[in-house]
Amino acid sequence: MIERKRPRRRGMFVLPSLFTAGNIAAGYYAITQSLQGSRLEPRHFDYAALAILFAIPFDALDGRIARMTNTTSDFGKELDSLADVITFGVAPSILAYSWGFRTLPMTMDPSLRRVVIELGAFVCFVFLLCGASRLARFNISHDPQPKNPGRPDRKYFVGMPIPAAAGVIVSVVHLVSGTPVPYWWLAAVWIAVVGLTGFLMVSTWRFWSGKEINLSGRHPFQLMVLLGVLIYLLVHFSEVLLFLCCFAYMFSGLAARAAYSAHRRRKKREGTGVALENMTIHVPEEHSH
Repeated sequence: MIERKRPRRRGMFVLPSLFTAGNIAAGYYAITQSLQGSRLEPRHFDYAALAILFAIPFDALDGRIARMTNTTSDFGKELDSLADVITFGVAPSILAYSWGFRTLPMTMDPSLRRVVIELGAFVCFVFLLCGASRLARFNISHDPQPKNPGRPDRKYFVGMPIPAAAGVIVSVVHLVSGTPVPYWWLAAVWIAVVGLTGFLMVSTWRFWSGKEINLSGRHPFQLMVLLGVLIYLLVHFSEVLLFLCCFAYMFSGLAARAAYSAHRRRKKREGTGVALENMTIHVPEEHSH
């Protein structure tokens, strides 16, 4: 007798979407907290940063759960992309603007303050635009390859993923517990940080994806110990740990690109040197009359 395949329950299709809904909820909460934040109430900025950080696991789990339960769909992919635009694009850009520019002290020179705020608003918009473009490119690309390829046994993202870029923004805010930027020159540094993360998202440089990590290995005890240590560190040293992790990931892409460029220049010089050695220069002999 031929056994009939049991149809998958509708709840299996809803489960990944619930994680995506949690992702959107975290982004919406972060936006509302960013709008409530001020120099007198800096905790709202910290709440917004934490909400975006909590959304990163939701974003990682919804796709993984959909693949594990074999419930992937075009609807789920589109919903996930829209959720990422809200949570890791709109919410961080509003937080970056509110925390770094809108709350600059009124004691600053009015003309300088206005210029910094306008420039900061433009850079935050560019960050959002780069994030949306990064997601659109990711959705239409099939097996994209970075311009600086890495090890063949590793998998890489082409450009910095938008959750990682959002992590860079919010880790700075969380590092100072939401205390807004007090000086114009720190606001200028903040403009550079926001602009750099936006550029890295639309770049074609490689960033490690970590997809080759297998969590279903034969050593669950070691994995449980590692997760326990990580949770302990996050609870007690979340400000410093998240800041170091996010910036280390960002600079890993910059270092990979710099190392690849240096390798190409070295290969080019070596090739030029070999070519010169192989050339024979014929000098005509002088004849005496």
